[in-house]
Amino acid sequence: MSLTKLVLPFAVLLFLISACQPDTGIEKVSLTQIKSQLKLLAVNFNEAKVSVSDSDKKVVSVRSLNSDGSLKVISSKDWCSGFYAGSLWMASELTGDLRLQNLAREFTLPLEKEKFNGDSHDMGFKMMCSFGQGYRIMHDSAYRDILIQSAKTLTTRFNEKIGAIRSWDHNKDKWQFPVIIDNMMNLELLFWASKQTGDQLYYNIAVKHAETTLSNHFRADNSSFHVVDYDTITGTVIKKNTHQGFSDASAWSRGQAWGLYGYSMCYRETGIVSFLYQAEKIADFIMNHPNLPADKIPYWDFDAPATPSRPRDVSAAAITASALYELARFVPQKKDFYIQSADQILRSLNNSYSSKPGENKGFLLGHSTGSFPHNSEIDVPINYADYYYLEALLRQSNFKKLNQ
Repeated sequence: MSLTKLVLPFAVLLFLISACQPDTGIEKVSLTQIKSQLKLLAVNFNEAKVSVSDSDKKVVSVRSLNSDGSLKVISSKDWCSGFYAGSLWMASELTGDLRLQNLAREFTLPLEKEKFNGDSHDMGFKMMCSFGQGYRIMHDSAYRDILIQSAKTLTTRFNEKIGAIRSWDHNKDKWQFPVIIDNMMNLELLFWASKQTGDQLYYNIAVKHAETTLSNHFRADNSSFHVVDYDTITGTVIKKNTHQGFSDASAWSRGQAWGLYGYSMCYRETGIVSFLYQAEKIADFIMNHPNLPADKIPYWDFDAPATPSRPRDVSAAAITASALYELARFVPQKKDFYIQSADQILRSLNNSYSSKPGENKGFLLGHSTGSFPHNSEIDVPINYADYYYLEALLRQSNFKKLNQ
C-alpha cells in the first residue's frame, strides 16, 4: 500500500498496453478492460445496494462474491472497505480516466467516520488505501486531516507493556491480547502521520510494533505464525496460532505476504537494517518454497494437503508481487531476482487468473481465498487482490521506465 509518488507520463501509459516487452507480463494488461471492469463493479454495487435489507443500508463498498454469485457488499467498518476506493484511485492514475477519479471520491468519502473507530486495528487498510491514495494524487487537505485523526485513533490500541498494537477485540475467551501478522500493514499510516505532523510518537509506536512482531512471530525457517497472544499483565507470549491457516505450525500464504510487504515498507520508512533482513528472509522463504507452484501463484497455505481441489490464493500472489518490487529497490544484489519473480507473478495473473470482460461482477482477478478453515470466500474474487495487483502494475511500470 505504498504511497510513494508515482509519475506516469503518456509514454509510460502507452508502454503498459504495448507488446514491446514480451518477457514482463505487462503486455497483456488492457487499460481499457481495467476501466470497464471497475466501472461495471460500481454499477453492480449500486444495484446490490438497492436490494439489501433495511438493516444493511449503510453499505459503502464491494468486497467479494457470495456463494450464489451475487455481489458481497460491506459497511465502512469492514476491514476491506477501503480497497475498492484505492483501486479506483490507482486505476484513474494509470488511465487518466476522470470518471474513475470521480468514482474514487464517491467510494472514499463514506469512510470518513472510521477515523474515530477505535475498535479496529485495520485503520491503515481502510483509510490509507482510500484517503491515503486520494491524498497522494489530489493533495486534498481535508483528506490529510482525516488521515491524521485516523492515525491518532490507531495509537489508542497500542499497549506499552507488550510493545504492540492490539489486533482483534473478538474471541476474548480465546486470546488476551492478539497480534496478527496482518497488522504490519497498518503501520504505514503511522509512519505517514509522523512525517506529516512531526510527532515522533507515531513513528515510535510503529517501530516498536514491528520489533515486537519480529521477535515473536517468526519461526526458524522465517515463516510466520498468524496470531501471537500476549499476557496483558506481564507482556509475555502466551501462545501462537495460525487462525486462517491449515494448522498452527503451517505457513498461511497470505500471512507470509503480509510479512514480506510489511517489513519491506518498514525498512523504507526507517532504514532499520533488521527490517530489511527480515524482508529478504521472507522473500527467500516464499519464492524458494518447494510447494510454490511453477506459475508462482501459491496455494492458500504452503503446507495444505496436496488434493486436486486445493485452492490457490491470488491475493497472496498480488501482495507478494507488489512487495517484491518495493524490496528490489533496497537490495541491489538481489534486484534482478526480485523483479523477475514479481514479473512472473504478474504474467501469471494476467494470463491465467484475470477476469474476462464482464466477468466476476467487475472484479479484476479471480481465484483468491479469504479464510479456508472458516469456509469463507474460497476461490472467488476479493477486492484486496485487485488493489495490490494494481499497485504492483504501477510499481512494475516505474521499474521499466527507469531502465529504459
